[in-house]
Amino acid sequence: MSNSDRNSTKGRVAVGMSGGTDSSAAAAMLVDQGYEVIGLTAHMWKDGSRCCSLEDVERARRVCTYLDIRHYVVNAQDIFTDKIVDPFVEAYAAGRTPSPCIYCNSFVKFGFLVDRAVQLNCDFVATGHYARVEQDENGTYHLLAAADPNKDQSYFLHRLGQKQLGMLLFPLAGIEKPEVKAYSAKRGLPVVSRGDSQDLCFIEEGKLAEFVEKRDPSVIQKGDIIDHNGNVVGQHDGLHNFTVGQRGKLGIALGERMYVKRLDKENNVVEVAPRPGVMKSECLLDDIHWVVGEPPEGDLVCEVRPRYRSNGAVAAVEVFDDGKKGRVVFDGPQFALTPGQAAVFYKNGEVLGGGWIDAVP
Repeated sequence: MSNSDRNSTKGRVAVGMSGGTDSSAAAAMLVDQGYEVIGLTAHMWKDGSRCCSLEDVERARRVCTYLDIRHYVVNAQDIFTDKIVDPFVEAYAAGRTPSPCIYCNSFVKFGFLVDRAVQLNCDFVATGHYARVEQDENGTYHLLAAADPNKDQSYFLHRLGQKQLGMLLFPLAGIEKPEVKAYSAKRGLPVVSRGDSQDLCFIEEGKLAEFVEKRDPSVIQKGDIIDHNGNVVGQHDGLHNFTVGQRGKLGIALGERMYVKRLDKENNVVEVAPRPGVMKSECLLDDIHWVVGEPPEGDLVCEVRPRYRSNGAVAAVEVFDDGKKGRVVFDGPQFALTPGQAAVFYKNGEVLGGGWIDAVP
């Protein structure tokens, strides 16, 4: 059963609304389809951020007023700080590169907000995410990539489970972004497009290091930058200023393009190398989550995406420790496999699950 099939059963839907084009269009589409729609906005962070501030709450309220639907605001600042912001800072302090959007989807958008929707007697929860949910003949829900590959957000949703997927509606699942913009304009929705920023919603653009330092001053520790031969080639002011694969802003000039190969927390060292030195074919995973609740039987060969916007590559996935840990061996070298990022498994467009990259041998 596809999203469109599920829409034939009307009910009350809580739409997670940020005031942006996608979530506003999702709410309007469900109103047009005959659902009883309410808007649900989480105030997660201070003003000046994006997609979780009081300014966004006001944007969402204007859309709800236009659509003549109820609008509820829930205070999610404590859980956002506890589950997203604090672990984000801790990861950078440990020399890792976190993916807070995945945690936010798991704990806030499809955790905290789903609980609030249930309290409001809602049958479904909807968002403006670009992803698909289908139910098979056995009643199992499957998460699939969106129709628009340029907007697909299924990577960020790979940690959702059966209970969550059973409540979810993704009205934008089968259409592309230009169609959403055209629908929004035709419907007269009072939204102002802010573009698709690649930066973090709770940090001002270009101020990531400053944000981490303010919340954990201990990260400011000078150390060596070494090349792939072990030679000291420069100094750094803290590992949080770097990510694996980074090329610019290294503060060194060696006559050839150098990339961050490794962040050594134990010795407070940044190792750099030419691009071939940053290519790896294997990584170890921790805390693997399976969408259907358990790993597939037998050997798993699938497409693995080691970061968002990655095209993915064919890999063999060996799982152990009851499916919670694993080893991914790609068919060919991959650029900048990064501890802290998620490696997500796909097969024929379906998200099987994924885990956190723990180490890169």
